[in-house]
Amino acid sequence: MKKHNLLTRLGKIIIGLFIFLIILAYAYWIHPVLGGFFSFQHGQKTPITPAWALECWVWEDDVNTAAAVWDILDGYRQYDFPVRTILIDSPWSTRYNDFQVDEKRFPHPQQFFGKLDSLGYRVVLWMTCMVDRENDDTAIRDASQWFDEARQRGFLANGGKKISWWKGRGGFIDYTNPGAMQWWHGLQQQLFDWGIDGWKLDGTATYFHSQFLSVPLLYGKAHSGLMTTRGYMNHYYRDEYQHGLSQNPQFITLSRSLDSIVPYVHFRGFAPLDAAPLNWVGDNHHTWDDKSIGLERAIRMILKSAKIGYNVVGSDIAGYHGKLPIPANLYIRWAQFSTFCGLFLNGGHGERRMWKRSAKEFEITRKFSWLHTELVPYMYSNVVSHHNGGKTLITPLKKGTYQYLFGNELLVAPIYRDSTKRTIVLPKGNWRYFFNDEKAIKGPATITRDFPPDEYPVFVRDGAIIPMRIERNYTQIGQADWAGFLTLNIYPRGTSTFDVYHPDGSGKTKIT
Repeated sequence: MKKHNLLTRLGKIIIGLFIFLIILAYAYWIHPVLGGFFSFQHGQKTPITPAWALECWVWEDDVNTAAAVWDILDGYRQYDFPVRTILIDSPWSTRYNDFQVDEKRFPHPQQFFGKLDSLGYRVVLWMTCMVDRENDDTAIRDASQWFDEARQRGFLANGGKKISWWKGRGGFIDYTNPGAMQWWHGLQQQLFDWGIDGWKLDGTATYFHSQFLSVPLLYGKAHSGLMTTRGYMNHYYRDEYQHGLSQNPQFITLSRSLDSIVPYVHFRGFAPLDAAPLNWVGDNHHTWDDKSIGLERAIRMILKSAKIGYNVVGSDIAGYHGKLPIPANLYIRWAQFSTFCGLFLNGGHGERRMWKRSAKEFEITRKFSWLHTELVPYMYSNVVSHHNGGKTLITPLKKGTYQYLFGNELLVAPIYRDSTKRTIVLPKGNWRYFFNDEKAIKGPATITRDFPPDEYPVFVRDGAIIPMRIERNYTQIGQADWAGFLTLNIYPRGTSTFDVYHPDGSGKTKIT
């Protein structure tokens, strides 16, 4: 009898869970007010990523001060590494998202940002959509007065209900409230006046929800009415990007496309495509394989992002965090993979000053950093082409493990294990090994060979036209005195054309 009652109760629980899932699916996917999960990317296209954002980025997350910024930038300049963008992560403000620079960490901020600009650097600052009441690591840790003011004025969604997140406790700014936006943008204005170039939009919008008893519901209340988690995410990414563009026509936002830690949550993407000029795949570890959320996981998430339609995607070179020190071979192979991604993002926890790492890492990462920089005209032209209806910058291939086309001319087979050996499946056509292009290989063909640490499995299509910007001779493709010219790296076969789009917006040049 007891066994029968237990089975009956278990059956009721299963039926109840099934009904709950149906209701959840209706609320989240189907209902015209609350839905839009599967279709929210339909018909969208990514914006044009400015050419500067395709150059090399650098950052570190162990010390967040002006002195640390200058230490790493001065070192990269001294040792002749190309860096265009410095990403300043948290904490840099006096309270999270009050947009007031902590002047103990960054003295004389206007002069600090002005000097970075005068030296040709672009600056991107970390932010989220949270108004915090308390946290553990900013200059003002008890922000109750500031939070209460925002809540009392109706500037926070969900009635200002506090939630815990990884940087304290706070509420969500309400993007549908005009008064809240006037206040929020007013807080940001000084930074725009100082010339910042972008936001790194971290993923707190995914926390937006309500609760019934202890059950989370994937929608909440905003000034405009009920809103899904997905709807709030769309506001967050779109509103911050569009307001940035209104202040600076070359403004970008760096946001997640997919997340390496939770790859099956928001599996259709975090940022909507029309507000995704630049993306990364979350916080990978300093490891190799997929299971440990290492390099292989980053590769897999970047390829999945490209399938969704994200155009410029990358990852933190060598991973964001994990066991230290970072293995040398991992650092090298991750940097080489990132060379053939739209985003070259060298940063996170651990030593990022290459001159303080091994001589082998120093030489190889400098060579590939410059190769990535040389490929900016090629990448930018493909970015514009995709915006106009062409293929994404990265096109995953059906054959070959993790293989993809980078643009239409380069085939990349990432090394995802601590090994020099790699098997490559070449499609139909004639292909040449990018680092020794004397002989053509007729495809389809499957080849296995060793790739020494200073080379990488990249093959170029015969007939390719690859516009490049040569400024150094590290890659041995050209010479330093080619700087200032557009170099056309041509692999003649038959008749080929390539549209070179000019970053200044002056149109294109068709190369035949």
